[in-house]
Amino acid sequence: MAVIANDLRRGMAVTKDGDIYIVLNTTHRTPGNKRAFVQATFRSLRSGLSSDHRLASDERLETVNVSREKWEFSYQDNTGYTFMNPENYENITLPAELVEEAKDFISENTPCEILFIEGKAVSVEPPASVTLKVTESPEGIRGDSANNVMKMAKLETGIQLQVPLFIKEGEVIKVDTRERKYMGRA
Repeated sequence: MAVIANDLRRGMAVTKDGDIYIVLNTTHRTPGNKRAFVQATFRSLRSGLSSDHRLASDERLETVNVSREKWEFSYQDNTGYTFMNPENYENITLPAELVEEAKDFISENTPCEILFIEGKAVSVEPPASVTLKVTESPEGIRGDSANNVMKMAKLETGIQLQVPLFIKEGEVIKVDTRERKYMGRA
């Protein structure tokens, strides 16, 4: 099935130049009085590398059938990241490269969506928001109480985010995985 570049969405799989790519991001651009185009970021299944592509708005690409399955993150070790299918308790271990974008947001039992193409896992997507525990958070400086003052905090997965001054170590917060931002207390 063919799709035009304007209809590309995150998570789709397309063939281009003899390779299969996962669409990571798309932006529709209309520069002044020139022709509109789509700026897309693809990840190659063959090499695992991400690259930017400039496509004409009406350029046609062939789509590849993608299946999405819900799996739960179990643990990480030197062999990779292990996920469990909650329906049949089957385990799958994925290399770190496939989990690179999601690793900052997954802790034990986090439900994730794994994309499969022709039976091969190609990408891991965390939920839109997750709750994570704050492991390091410096105290706010006294008198630093203007509106929306933020500080850096380290979370249980190792990611560092900007959080409000009132967030303390040990608190559980809600994080937007798409924007990589603090959403509120959990």
